[in-house]
Amino acid sequence: MNCTDPHDTPCSTVLEQVYAYLDGELAEISCTEIRAHLDECAPCLREYGLEEAVKRLVAKHCGHDPVPADLRAKVMNRLAQARDDANQRERST
Repeated sequence: MNCTDPHDTPCSTVLEQVYAYLDGELAEISCTEIRAHLDECAPCLREYGLEEAVKRLVAKHCGHDPVPADLRAKVMNRLAQARDDANQRERST
C-alpha cells in the first residue's frame, strides 16, 4: 500500500481488523469506522479486496476443512507485512 493521507481510523488499525470485519465479528461502530476508511483509502480498499478474495477462495476450495497451516502462515505473514508498511507510513507523516 502507498497511502500518505490522514484518516480518522489509521490504515494499520484497518489492516489489523480486516478479518474480523470480513467475518462480521466487529461491533457496529467499528464496522462503520472500517467501512468509512475503506471508502476513502484506495490502498486499504485494494488490500481489503485481496483479503476478501483469498478468504472466499479458501472457503470455496476447502469448505469446512481446516485451513492448511502453511497457507494460514503465508496469509498472516502478508497481513503483518502490510501492517508494518502502514505503520511506517503513519510514523513518517
